Amino acid sequence: MSIKIEKSLDNVPYIQLGSHQLRLDLEDLTPEEKQRAEQELRETPENVKYALEKLKELLGDEPDFFVPIDDDIFLTKFLRPCRFIPENAFRIMRKYYGFKIKYPKFSCNITPAGIRHVFDKEIFKMLPTRTSNGCRIMIVSLEKWDPKQVKLEDLFKAVMVAMEIAMLEPKTQCGGVEIILDTKGLALIHIYQITPTLAKIILEWIQECCAVRLKGIHVINQPLIFNMGYKIFKPFLGERLKKALFFHGHNAENLLKRISPESLPPKYGGTADIPEYPGSLFSDMLFYYEKNFEEYNTYGYKEDTKTVQTFNDTKEEISVTCH
Repeated sequence: MSIKIEKSLDNVPYIQLGSHQLRLDLEDLTPEEKQRAEQELRETPENVKYALEKLKELLGDEPDFFVPIDDDIFLTKFLRPCRFIPENAFRIMRKYYGFKIKYPKFSCNITPAGIRHVFDKEIFKMLPTRTSNGCRIMIVSLEKWDPKQVKLEDLFKAVMVAMEIAMLEPKTQCGGVEIILDTKGLALIHIYQITPTLAKIILEWIQECCAVRLKGIHVINQPLIFNMGYKIFKPFLGERLKKALFFHGHNAENLLKRISPESLPPKYGGTADIPEYPGSLFSDMLFYYEKNFEEYNTYGYKEDTKTVQTFNDTKEEISVTCH
């Protein structure tokens, strides 16, 4: 049976991969997940009500800032990773949308179609499985990366699109994200794409702007040359992100201590029945959400000097990494 895009009864596109479905999980949390959200994220009816009201008040007082302030589902995707502390969610939102003003080259008008070639080349993939704690699992495979065809900037944009997708899923808002960075095939041609300036920008977005619970970045199959690239990023790593970094080398057992075998395909030492699938199919699936991204691109600050200055002067530590 060929692998293709199908649609569920509720009209959600998915890819059937063995006994698993790759799709966006847009449905509400299950009772078990709600219990975990209450324990880990303070998600009680009282806290949710207060957080939404307070966040709307803060947003209403923010000049030149447009977001759907009356859309509770939209606001919740920022509140959950911040444990329903509205002041923290507000700061993350300012950072998230301020980044677009500060670095328009990297973050304005990004849609799945605009970076389709990254997904087509299978550099970036999502697994249809989740960890036992409900984390979304994403894989970046540097072996598939040809810098002549895909710029590092575009790879960064693909990560931003993937994280925007993760922010849409209540399950991922609650469970977070685990990233496997497979560095097999890393070579000098890849290292030459990395500048300190770009490394700083990438890590600024990950550590200060991304409203996703980043549970771990698992670096595997490092060649000797890996340290050369890592040294460029290292000066910009904050303490929270350092704690989320795990270097497993070629030892699959170490990776499986962090992510259960049932969640991973045999390629990574797991036991999950997940066949390989063309990256173009993942691109096709995301294309169904192209209009959503076009709408998201209309949110944020109006471009003006005051807003940019305010954003640049904000230094609060608001990372949701590892929470």
